[in-house]
Amino acid sequence: MPGLGGRFSTVVKAKVSKLLDRAEDPAETLDYGYNKQLELLQNVKKGIADVVTSKKRLQMQEEQIKQQVVKLDTQARQALAQGREDLARAALERKTVAQTELQSLDQQIADLENQQEQLTENEKKMRAKIEAFRTKKEVIKAQYSAAEAQVKISEAATGVGEQMADLGLAMQRAEDKTEQMRARASAVEELEKAGTFDDITSLGPPQDDIDKQLAELSAGSQVDDELAKMKAELGQGGGGDAPALGEGSSQQPAEGQS
Repeated sequence: MPGLGGRFSTVVKAKVSKLLDRAEDPAETLDYGYNKQLELLQNVKKGIADVVTSKKRLQMQEEQIKQQVVKLDTQARQALAQGREDLARAALERKTVAQTELQSLDQQIADLENQQEQLTENEKKMRAKIEAFRTKKEVIKAQYSAAEAQVKISEAATGVGEQMADLGLAMQRAEDKTEQMRARASAVEELEKAGTFDDITSLGPPQDDIDKQLAELSAGSQVDDELAKMKAELGQGGGGDAPALGEGSSQQPAEGQS
């Protein structure tokens, strides 16, 4: 089982991978991979060019040695014709060395040709793979761009929906406040018609029903007493005729009365 250090390392790697995944742009990653493959292809082409250059150099050496072999063969024949067998032998010995060198060059040139053919075949396969990668890369980039646009549209639509929901709630609150205000105005109007506000302003401190009734009785008794007193002063206690209205102010009091 992994120890504490192993689990910590796994968690850190997971966190880093998650952060990289968030920061990664698929289009840039694909373009970067495509460019790296092109660099590798260029390296292969450069390797083929180097192999071909080396082969050409060896072929030039081979041609020079072949000319030297022909020359040595001619010199050996001339020396032998002139009775100089020693010179002819020396020329033939050098010819043998040159021929051996030619065989070595032939083998090296053959190896380079095989290497060139192999590199050329690899270069073709790599070029085909890179072209396939390029096509697939463009398709993926187009799909990613379309998906990204779809996500933006969905997010925008979600934002509009949330805003509409907020506006709906605000409108509902405004309607509730309006209804409450209308109900309050109606209540005030009804109380005003019922004289509730007049009672409140005229009676002073609030009174319960019993106090109010006792006060009314007391007020009525006081009025009766005062009325009886006025009648006695006017001599109407026995039920005589009362002076007409308006005569009271001009009637002079009787002599002896003050």
